[in-house]
Amino acid sequence: MSKNIHNYILTNFKLNAVTVIISTAALIFFACSSLRHALFQSGAFDLGIFDQAIYLISIGEVPISSFTGFHILGDHAAWILYPLALLYKISANVHWLFAVQALSLALGALPTWHLARVAGLSESTATTVAVIYLLYPLVFNLNLFDFHPEVIALPCLLGAILAAQLNKIGWFCVAIALILSCKAVLALTVAAMGIWLFFFEKKRACGIIALFTGVAWFLIATQIIIPFFGGEVAAISRHFPRYSYLGNSFPEMAKNILLHPWLVSRKIFSFATLEYLLLLTAPLILLLSPRAALIGAIPTLVLNILSENSTQRNLVQQYSLPILPFLLVTAIANLSQSSHFLFLVSKKINLNYFIFFWSLIAFLILGKYGYFASNYLKSLDNWQATREAIAQITTKGGVLTTHEIAPHLSTRSLIKFTIANSPINLAEFKYILLNLRHPGWLSTQEFAADLVKQLKNTSLFELAYQRDDVYLFIRK
Repeated sequence: MSKNIHNYILTNFKLNAVTVIISTAALIFFACSSLRHALFQSGAFDLGIFDQAIYLISIGEVPISSFTGFHILGDHAAWILYPLALLYKISANVHWLFAVQALSLALGALPTWHLARVAGLSESTATTVAVIYLLYPLVFNLNLFDFHPEVIALPCLLGAILAAQLNKIGWFCVAIALILSCKAVLALTVAAMGIWLFFFEKKRACGIIALFTGVAWFLIATQIIIPFFGGEVAAISRHFPRYSYLGNSFPEMAKNILLHPWLVSRKIFSFATLEYLLLLTAPLILLLSPRAALIGAIPTLVLNILSENSTQRNLVQQYSLPILPFLLVTAIANLSQSSHFLFLVSKKINLNYFIFFWSLIAFLILGKYGYFASNYLKSLDNWQATREAIAQITTKGGVLTTHEIAPHLSTRSLIKFTIANSPINLAEFKYILLNLRHPGWLSTQEFAADLVKQLKNTSLFELAYQRDDVYLFIRK
């Protein structure tokens, strides 16, 4: 057997191994998110919003979310939802979103493997790096947190970097378009990536394309699309409150940052920021050092650090997702340098085993797989009753229910979830489904009990189902 044939077989074996790893990861991700949903642990925010919007698009209706009160494009200008609606034409089922999310997150391992090979790493080390990507806690945790279109951007960001490295400008443009379709703020990441590619990687064409398309789309999305489809409500209720201490508009925020820099510095130099940086880097800390590639992570890092919302500084939700590709590129670059301290370690132990076990330990500590044995089992005491009540909602009439039940019924034009002490117009709903034991996010048991009493005493509704503190009322 010639050397070329041997290398060809070996390379294909490694690729097949990566394919098996990716397929297995996608199946695990899909099973976990589906199980979480079945246990009534998903929510209207953010699964129900996207499920309802995509369903409305699929049947030709205007995708105005009854959860937010405005057009879905007024949220994050995520036009990727329109092609996703083709899946709902086959069957309007929320599990499509779980499948898309699971596959997107798992597929990020493929460009990661190729980036490692382009950097000169051996096939075994490249495979290890791909596994390290899948073990990064954010990847698994984010898969459990409902659905977010930007998960599609994760493999695309890695693919765009790979295309730039290989001078595949056409594929680079396709990847950039997909990234920008997922969320308006990702345009800042694309622009920052363009600066890195242009000045440090000497990929002039790709750098210019990324920089100008990123800036242009950010301006178009934030100044035209979001205001047009969402109006002031979209900005006031969904975006600006996180940075209200800086102002209530982009110009005002920029002015305050320049004139009152201490507003920003006190956020940057804080224990919360230090804790956040440790969480981000701990799973890959052995492979990280300051490199130009980290420029691409700066916009997301700054937004998360400056936000008043602490959920932007964890490894559970989607906000840190655009940082991961640049951490991986940095790790790969360091692995490719024989001067890195890990090569001293590799003389005594297998380097691949060493970095794999470090990543595994980080995953075991920071991964939220334990929720399946704790938090996610809280609704089992009346799980069957909830399922039976949902089965009796047989039409597409308006529904009022809990935050956690909502995504099981969100393929309709009108659905809302209960919020304690919030006024309710009962007449707009055909069905009202309440769970007194588990009243849901933003609601309380007292509020739910009072609402049940009110519904029992009104002639507008009749009690259609009651079991284990689960109540279903249907309008007469």
